[in-house]
Amino acid sequence: MRRQTFRLYPNKVQEAKLLQARRDHCYLYNACIAHRKYEWRANRKSVSYLEQQNCLPAYKKEWVEFAYLHSQALQATVKRVDLAYNAFFQGLRKPPKFKSIRKFSGWTYPATSGWKVNTSGRHGSVNLNDLGVKIKMRGQARQWGKPSTLTVVYKPGLKQWFASFTVEVPDVTVRFGSQSELAYNEIVAFDLGCETAITTYDGKKVEQVANPRFTQKTEAKIKKVSKELRRKQAPNRTKKIKASRRWKKANRRVAQLQRKAGSQRRDWQHKVTSEIASCYDIGVTEQLNTKGMTRKAKNGSKRKKQKAGLNKSILSVGFGTLNKMLTYKIEAKGGLMIMLPTKDVKPSQRCPKCGTVHKQWAELSNRHHVCLSCGFDVPRDAGSAMVMYNVVTNQQPGLGTSLDSLGCLSSTSKTSKRKNTGSMKQLGQARRQKSSYVAEPGETPSAYAAG
Repeated sequence: MRRQTFRLYPNKVQEAKLLQARRDHCYLYNACIAHRKYEWRANRKSVSYLEQQNCLPAYKKEWVEFAYLHSQALQATVKRVDLAYNAFFQGLRKPPKFKSIRKFSGWTYPATSGWKVNTSGRHGSVNLNDLGVKIKMRGQARQWGKPSTLTVVYKPGLKQWFASFTVEVPDVTVRFGSQSELAYNEIVAFDLGCETAITTYDGKKVEQVANPRFTQKTEAKIKKVSKELRRKQAPNRTKKIKASRRWKKANRRVAQLQRKAGSQRRDWQHKVTSEIASCYDIGVTEQLNTKGMTRKAKNGSKRKKQKAGLNKSILSVGFGTLNKMLTYKIEAKGGLMIMLPTKDVKPSQRCPKCGTVHKQWAELSNRHHVCLSCGFDVPRDAGSAMVMYNVVTNQQPGLGTSLDSLGCLSSTSKTSKRKNTGSMKQLGQARRQKSSYVAEPGETPSAYAAG
């Protein structure tokens, strides 16, 4: 299953219908939340998704302005409320709130009965049956197949419409299988950092990708434009003051600069990860808790500014996004992604040659490591990549040869035990069961690929 997104180009009449449908779905979303809150406060009763879904026919008769909307699209909006409450009950999110039209992105058609797409993966058009419109769209999908769901998305800041399709792509041919031998030069270990964005090691050479620092480059421009906001009337909800037109214009200029930095970073991430994924079949990295790494410093900390600068550097590179991109791009061609447990392997503290662990190497200020035991001299990021490569190829001294004993996970393993937050069968979306891989004692990645 792949997600393919195209940009829509509606005319004025079509855009008016899209905006009205978006507003009506937002009203339904808020009505479902209000219904649940009232039943709990008045009767101490929890309302289920099926109860609200069964109320839709009567709801459309009472409020005739909703009658034109597709029934399954309305069910998908009700399901969004149910998923939000289930996530809240499991402690994964905050309680759902009423959404303003500015923060309501769009709506979903969970089945093909409410729409039809006319494309072979490049440009085309899409028909929305309930709105009675045929909208032109532009875009090109890397892989196209049988579309199953459609999500219409509106971005107010850009004033642009998008159509996001869930497409069932035929099985991708595996690049290595039972008849091919997987050589060690097809394995790459990569370490993510702030000074150097990515450091890779394939057993022969170390390559580094510089940190482009898009956020830092646009920060000065953003500060300069942000000063204009101070001399204009800003909105204040408590005092019921609306923003002036000049303030809105200046705020749009700030948003444009921030969006530009994000687009540059996303484009750079795609180019770098595509190049790495095209050269190697097995990727090795360490498990990173990006959310914990970018957490704010505690109140009263003396290094509050230093922590804020570190967080900005980590977010500028995008550790989590890089890992996700490399994972799905390597797996898309039949490759394997191995996550090493940081606490057990300790790649930034371990010597790649003798395996001695040096606790003082954990300090970020130590950018170059010299082992006191064997005298091995290596840069910090390169040493981490070497350790991870040696662990997977069973060449690292000081560690066992079993990946199972280290608790290593492949990217298809379940890294966290989360409870199910709601079934999507009502929306026609089937969950894909993922298989896990844990290496046997003494087993190498090449043996897994061959077997």
